[in-house]
Amino acid sequence: MPTLIAKPAVIRAVGNKPKEIQEFAGRVNTGHADLSVARMLSPEGWREPGQRPEFQEITVVLRGMVRVDYEGGTGRHAARRVGPL
Repeated sequence: MPTLIAKPAVIRAVGNKPKEIQEFAGRVNTGHADLSVARMLSPEGWREPGQRPEFQEITVVLRGMVRVDYEGGTGRHAARRVGPL
């Protein structure tokens, strides 16, 4: 049966600057432990401690750039405009 998600749950992120996470589906808003669908609004220069989430996490960069440091190196990815926002 379909479930209407009326609004996202707002989650406070850990990091060096204030960041807002709006979770539409996931542990906090819908009880799904294996997946998180969220919108993140991050200020430039935001950083967080390294983590290994126990759920599937997929990041889509709509504007700006994301830098990911991992065991194999560092990845930098800039948003590419594919249509009107």
